[in-house]
Amino acid sequence: MNILVCITKAPDTTTKIAFSDNNTKLNDAGIQWIINPYDEWYALVRALELKEAGIATGVHMITVGKADAEPVIRKALALGGDEAIRIDADSNDSFYIATQIAEYAKTQNYQLILTGKESIDYGNASIGAMVAELLDMPFITHATKLDVNGNSVSVNREIEGGEETNSCPLPLVISCQKGMAEARIPNMRGIMAARTKPLKVVPPATCDELTTITNYDVPAQKTGVKMIDIENMDELVRLLHEEAKVI
Repeated sequence: MNILVCITKAPDTTTKIAFSDNNTKLNDAGIQWIINPYDEWYALVRALELKEAGIATGVHMITVGKADAEPVIRKALALGGDEAIRIDADSNDSFYIATQIAEYAKTQNYQLILTGKESIDYGNASIGAMVAELLDMPFITHATKLDVNGNSVSVNREIEGGEETNSCPLPLVISCQKGMAEARIPNMRGIMAARTKPLKVVPPATCDELTTITNYDVPAQKTGVKMIDIENMDELVRLLHEEAKVI
């Protein structure tokens, strides 16, 4: 069984975000791109663990992006992935991205597809569900533990106020979050090996984008803290009512 892991690039959390073209595009000058942490730390590492346990025969990674995404997916290869696929397209539309992944997966007969629960840049948390629907596969989200037993899996996932355990036959799509695995750092051997591992570039399938980003806005800057004397409760109530508007 080969496992497909969906990978996307995201800005490093220390990157200062700015916009260009009248706030219609992300200004990518100087941005340090990383693998989306939910994809890397949880989905990819758990797939590698299943391979090391002899449950999976190979771990393939797929991303939708242009050539600037290749260094990121090369890092995924350095961690231990066997093959990388880049769909040569640039889009922020979740349906378009999911369609590209699903169209490729249809030709490969993957039994298990793993994604991170969301990306840290847009936070849509929608790719996994869309891929599952397009492939007519069951979908389990917010998974914190995954065990494969023959042709079925056991999955723990968070729910409101607790946790539940699901059992489901393969094939299956799962989105992963904290608890699924522990983050890894690629070693020198893995980094050197990643240079020769296959990175397949595939043309995009024909698909219309259903959404477009019209503009970005930055959050309002935080104002200074106002200190109110402990004896002046009337002033505190007035500020909470008139300025903070929380009462």
